[in-house]
Amino acid sequence: MPFSAGFDASAAMVGRDDELARLQTLFARALQGAPTAVVVAGEAGIGKSRLLREFTASAMDAADVVTGRNVDLGMAAAPYGAILGLLRGLTDARGSPDVWRAAGPGRAALLRLLPELADQADASVDATPDSQTPQRMREAFVTLVETLASERPLVLVVEDIQWADEGTLQLLSFLLSVATHGRLLVALSWRNEQSRLRAPVRLFVHEAERAGMVERVSLDRLEPDAARQLALALLGEAGGERDDDAVEQLTARADGVPLFVEELSRQCRTCDPLPETLRDTLLGGYATLGDDAAHVARVASIAADPPDHELLAQVSGLDDGRLDAAVREAVDAGVLQVDGSAYAFRHALLRDAVHDELLPGERVRLHRAYAERLQAALDADPRRQLHAELAHHWRGAHDQRRALVASLAAMEAAKNRYAFGTAARFGETARELWGQVTDPDEAAGVDRLTLTLRVASLLRNAGRNDRALATVNGALADESVARNPTLHARLLRDKAQYLVNLGRPGATELLATALDLLDRQRVDDDHLRAVVLNHLAGRHMVAGLADEAIAAADAAWEHANRADDRPQMSVARNLRGASRVHKGELPEGLDDFDAARRYASDPSAALRYFINYSDTLTLLGWYRDAIALAEEGLERARASGVERTSGSLLMQNMIEPLMELGEIERAETILAHGLDQHPSPVVRAYLTASRVRVLAWHGRHRDAAAVLRDRRAALQLTAETERQIWYDLIKMEIAVAESDDDPAAALDVVQGMLDDDGPTTLHAARILLQAAADVAQLREQGGGGGRAGARARTDANAMATRIERAWNDMPAATRGPAWSTLIQGLLRPDGAALREALAVADAGDAPATFRVVVRLELARVLATQRDRSRAAAVLVEAADIARDLGHQQLQKRVADFGTQTGLVTGETHQLADAGFTAREAQVLELLAEGLTNRQIADRLVISIKTVSVHVSAILRKLGVTSRTEAALAARAAAVAGRPAG
Repeated sequence: MPFSAGFDASAAMVGRDDELARLQTLFARALQGAPTAVVVAGEAGIGKSRLLREFTASAMDAADVVTGRNVDLGMAAAPYGAILGLLRGLTDARGSPDVWRAAGPGRAALLRLLPELADQADASVDATPDSQTPQRMREAFVTLVETLASERPLVLVVEDIQWADEGTLQLLSFLLSVATHGRLLVALSWRNEQSRLRAPVRLFVHEAERAGMVERVSLDRLEPDAARQLALALLGEAGGERDDDAVEQLTARADGVPLFVEELSRQCRTCDPLPETLRDTLLGGYATLGDDAAHVARVASIAADPPDHELLAQVSGLDDGRLDAAVREAVDAGVLQVDGSAYAFRHALLRDAVHDELLPGERVRLHRAYAERLQAALDADPRRQLHAELAHHWRGAHDQRRALVASLAAMEAAKNRYAFGTAARFGETARELWGQVTDPDEAAGVDRLTLTLRVASLLRNAGRNDRALATVNGALADESVARNPTLHARLLRDKAQYLVNLGRPGATELLATALDLLDRQRVDDDHLRAVVLNHLAGRHMVAGLADEAIAAADAAWEHANRADDRPQMSVARNLRGASRVHKGELPEGLDDFDAARRYASDPSAALRYFINYSDTLTLLGWYRDAIALAEEGLERARASGVERTSGSLLMQNMIEPLMELGEIERAETILAHGLDQHPSPVVRAYLTASRVRVLAWHGRHRDAAAVLRDRRAALQLTAETERQIWYDLIKMEIAVAESDDDPAAALDVVQGMLDDDGPTTLHAARILLQAAADVAQLREQGGGGGRAGARARTDANAMATRIERAWNDMPAATRGPAWSTLIQGLLRPDGAALREALAVADAGDAPATFRVVVRLELARVLATQRDRSRAAAVLVEAADIARDLGHQQLQKRVADFGTQTGLVTGETHQLADAGFTAREAQVLELLAEGLTNRQIADRLVISIKTVSVHVSAILRKLGVTSRTEAALAARAAAVAGRPAG
């Protein structure tokens, strides 16, 4: 090739102007205080890292930029590898004291990730194990990032998320879903062509995109013109003769991949012809190296992280002079590059190609050399996080015994940092190695069954209940289990819990078997019995079997009391209290909840109290009390540093009472957050019910029906053992029917509920109340006369009788007087009953929608009695309330009824659409007719003072300054589109 100009590896980036501009736009958004995230995706060599380097270089004056990298360790990645890099980068940028301060009340949990922060802790910091929970660690990390980003803009770069462990992905997902303030940009790079369809990283990205938490910037291959421009920039044109044919051949061979353009351009000066294969292209620079430099490159290719000079010297065996010369040669050839105090390959693809050049025996020797050096470093400083790399190298060295020991150490290290998924992978690796070691029990210090149980527990904590179930099934098949009744009972309890987490049946039978086993073998373990009995009580409670739940909870209390186990005592009273309320034993149930609170001596029992009690208050219709209790629990969670983790369960418990009070926007915000948290199947079932109701509220019938259709099979499976889910299915079916303006279909669902011979719980009360509203609508639809109208009225009256009977069959204590008044007014409507119901609805002791429903029925009754003025007045109030609630179906019902009866004119609808309330629209129309304030008050059956208030609002909206009725009437006539009276 006739190129004489020098090779320029730092040529300007080409072909990425749009992508760089997008990153800068997202950064500008972050600078305005809106936390923002972006994932830069593309195949290997496409320029993801280069783009991020260009962007971060432009952002460094305005923000602190810190980077965390994930490394490829094969099957089991290092726990929180990139997160550790971010934390160390933040410590370097802001200083350890500021990092410690910014992490908030849960800061002690960060010691699990960064032990060196212990130097910042004082005696007032609670550093006990209880203070270092996974929830506190996640909360502390997010609080740290938000706080630092509020003080100065912050860019977090996480490279190569395709190699991230599950803990890193979960922590990033949590950060993206809950961070609400701070000038923060999170930038991720993802080599997406290597990720399997169901790989955790692909699911992470897709879920984050679906939830709107991250924006993807995809890098495509360069267009031919851009690739040619890059090649020319790399080759340089000054003083050299350009061979256009060679440039065209080069760009065609590179196929738009910037890395290949770089490598081929580098080789164009000396290589003729061009390499035939990708591998030859990548190894072009390596092929020019001398023996020492090639050896150093191969040594570096074995390392998990870029090796520093000292480690490279130890493993390579070269003296300082030869090593310096070899490294310089490798850097000059573009094979290695200086990365801080270490030496890294210029690209991961180049590292892979050099690694493939290793001979089998050479590979084994180098893995052993790295393992020996890492072991020595770990022995010197046990705080160093080297366990994952050590396990990787011992396995590569084919020393299975040491690989087993190292895998178990890596499992414990990952577990101690709450990287449960990664810990489970190391545990499974140890199980695979077990049969390859002659003395595994002695080497591991545990037997295989104990290891299996630990792995199952790790899988459960990682949310991998399906694999945990398979693992515990394997353990139950072990012959030694039958000889250990305590262990056998624990395994049965664990299996029951995994089935519950998966939303599958069978847990109750397993718990009963465990108790029978403990009885038959006379196992003296009060704590274990209390735990199993409380599990059983919980299963009976959610199945609607109140008597059985109370009996199991009483037995659990006895054993917990003997063991002085206050948390289990709290749980026993908690479960009994909820079951008693379902039975109608209201005072006794509330007393049990008080006891549950007193005995809740640990965070888990306290959280369970707040969750179950707030849920019970919601079922009773005590919505404000339910919200207040959940907020109290949230305040405690906030003080403990777990507001956005454990506290999120309490937030989810607020969705239903908020909806019932008409605070739909706040409910939607919490719902969206809950769905983003990858909830368990049971929690997802509850959230799905809320989602369907929210969609129906907004009149999105098709969307609501689609969600129900997609989730019905899974919900029905869970409903086999969870009566609350069965009732939630009923609620969803009703909501979908109502959103389609089909009260008859809704009442068909209610009839199915009443025909069911399963247990009746407190959940039925709210459904019966809604059924009364559907009866009223069906009666309303029957007002048009004819055969269809008569049939509708007959059906309404028949259902009214059945609903009334079912309501009276509910325990008296759970039939609150407020709801009874509403049901009576809607099922047996007359003016007096409906006015009483209206007073109840307006007092806030009922779901907010009933302020509209009752008014609609009252307007219908008044219109039937030919009291049209009062009917119109009531209907206008209903229209205003429905609009304020944003309830689309109720707004439509009010408008349709008003039009059909002539109680509300078309002009009123037009004026309402123009921004006037329904009442203001009525007043405006009457002003246009020339009526005085007193005449309007008489016509609408309201006070003159109320008319004056509406007139003032109308003046303001019309922009009229004169208060004379003549001027106002003329203006009103123009707006209403009719001649002035």
